[in-house]
Amino acid sequence: MMDFKKEIKLAFTENKLAISISIAILLISLLAGYFLEPYLNAYLNPVVDNMAEQVHSGNIQLTFHSIFSNNIRIVFIMFIMGILCCFSAVILAFNGLFIGYFTAIQDDLFATLLMLVPHGIFELPACVIACASGFVLFNFILRFFKTFIKQEDGSFSTQLYSSYVDNFDKLKQAILLLLVAAVLMVIAGVVEVYLTGPIAKFILSVFS
Repeated sequence: MMDFKKEIKLAFTENKLAISISIAILLISLLAGYFLEPYLNAYLNPVVDNMAEQVHSGNIQLTFHSIFSNNIRIVFIMFIMGILCCFSAVILAFNGLFIGYFTAIQDDLFATLLMLVPHGIFELPACVIACASGFVLFNFILRFFKTFIKQEDGSFSTQLYSSYVDNFDKLKQAILLLLVAAVLMVIAGVVEVYLTGPIAKFILSVFS
């Protein structure tokens, strides 16, 4: 029986590079979105306006189900896009860019951070880990084909299975990272719907 705690720890320790790259992508994109706000206005402001209109009209409802569905969709897309490697990074970079830009255009930075930080401390690490899981999935695919090409003996199906077995650990680690990201997104969804607003209002009332 698999020791999940041990395997998850191994997934993080053996893929530090993928996680570090994902963290760097998020931080750079957040800072770029914030400090390059004037240059991004023409591209991202329509997105912000459209989202605000969708929320106002009721097409987008800020319920746990809708937020969770959207967050989980992003996590799984970043994982699946690991097949194409760079697209996991592109999705993470766009999300970071958008959050940075959105923060920059708000009039009250303190209040905005209060509405972002409580769930963001779970959501942003989830995005980082999801992106890393995509990188690890890509690593598995590269190793799989490299092993397959090097094999000379056995039938085609035997070679495929042997390549899969030899590199299964990387696939397992990619999936475990994905599961961790999904769990963090569930927590982020609960916090965003039920706790972020009350926490922000309480702190604002204290400082008002």
